[in-house]
Amino acid sequence: MPFLGQDWRSPGWRWVKTEDGWKRCEPFSPALEDGNNQLDDISHTVIITGDDENEEVYSTEDCEFAAKKRKKDHCRNNTDSQCFYREKWIYVHKESTKERHGYCTLGEAFNRLDFSSAIQDIRRFNYVVKLLQLIAKSQLTSLSGAAQKNYFNILDKIVQKVMEDQYNPRLIKDLLQDLSSTLCILIRGVGKSVLVGNINIWICRLETILLWQQQLKNLQMNKQVNNGLTLSDLPLHMLNNILYRFSDGWDIITLGQVTPTLYMLSEDRQLWKKLCQYHFAEKQFCRHLIPSEKGHIDWKLMYFALQKYYPIKEQYGDTLHFCRHCSILFWKDTGHPCTASDPNTCLMPVSPQHFIDLFKF
Repeated sequence: MPFLGQDWRSPGWRWVKTEDGWKRCEPFSPALEDGNNQLDDISHTVIITGDDENEEVYSTEDCEFAAKKRKKDHCRNNTDSQCFYREKWIYVHKESTKERHGYCTLGEAFNRLDFSSAIQDIRRFNYVVKLLQLIAKSQLTSLSGAAQKNYFNILDKIVQKVMEDQYNPRLIKDLLQDLSSTLCILIRGVGKSVLVGNINIWICRLETILLWQQQLKNLQMNKQVNNGLTLSDLPLHMLNNILYRFSDGWDIITLGQVTPTLYMLSEDRQLWKKLCQYHFAEKQFCRHLIPSEKGHIDWKLMYFALQKYYPIKEQYGDTLHFCRHCSILFWKDTGHPCTASDPNTCLMPVSPQHFIDLFKF
């Protein structure tokens, strides 16, 4: 049997998901080959400056080197024909085997799963932000240099999206606060070599974070002019049903600041009781009972008191999924080359904390 590579079962072909199934992707397209042929012609020419006094002749080796660089730039900038297909899934393996050498790291997974595109999807936005927040708290030093650069590039796109769309700025403020606190601690401990890269780079990144925090602090919500039906025009029972759909207490408080009617509905004891019962168990209630002046339980204060001691349930429109059969981590709508007879029975949604735990060795 001929030697095919480190993994004798996988010679390195790239596969594309189509309507008819998975098909092998050719490494080069005809459009790129035509471009390469044109670039090959350049490599055999001699480049001379127009000025006779400062005439400069480049050697054939210099021309070949320049031609190779132009080929790379052409390949990177050729948007009409995508030469290489980048999978949006990653095989999670924690130890070396005869077929696979090395192991998957958190930084590698962070680079491969295309979080830049995920933040443009409103279903995944909160999921990615929560994941970045968990990495900022404890796993920032686990990222490689390339993954750290990618981390801050994605963070920059998130901040710009919030500035443009005014979408959930409170969540981003919490992320930046945790990240700045972590960086301040790590920069003080630079003597222990806890950071990858020059210390001046991290100081610049910290200054950028402080600038982002100031921009979000000065963010002004745009008032939308609409002469049609507004939220205040809805009946009380419909407004009440909307409030009962919220799973975050801060969202209820924010909505209650819009109109006096919404404020009255947001202070309903039954609403906060349902919220507490959704997130916490009855045993946790008994340990932190907070009675009001009238002798009743203040469920609103109970919610925020319990939130300090116990984690709340998290809800996301879309999450990463893990295939137990293939040990592959992927976005559900992009799929992966699964070999199971019934792939849907092998899927398991992955929470942000579970994502971090997958790469703890």
